[in-house]
Amino acid sequence: MLRVSQALVAIFVSSAIIYATRILPFVVFSSGNPPKIVRFVEKYSPALIMAVLVVYCFKDVHFETAGSVVPFAAGVVSTAVLQLTLKNTMVSIFSSTALYMILSRLM
Repeated sequence: MLRVSQALVAIFVSSAIIYATRILPFVVFSSGNPPKIVRFVEKYSPALIMAVLVVYCFKDVHFETAGSVVPFAAGVVSTAVLQLTLKNTMVSIFSSTALYMILSRLM
């Protein structure tokens, strides 16, 4: 059991660490051009995240019945179509997730 003083110290230290990690990128990259690795991650991270989500979503799919495949396939197709047309990652992910959830409950 923590005493009040220990809890306050823990809160202060946690707050300081969080503040430091939030301010650090602004201090490091305030000079102008970020390093090449940061530009690479910024450019390719949406596509990498989408690929990881596809692999993660299909890891437990059982292809024996059409009822279990249809929601997954509809989600992937809707994600691809929305991403190619709207070019908005968040809209693609949230809309396709909603479609998948609806179809998985109905089938």
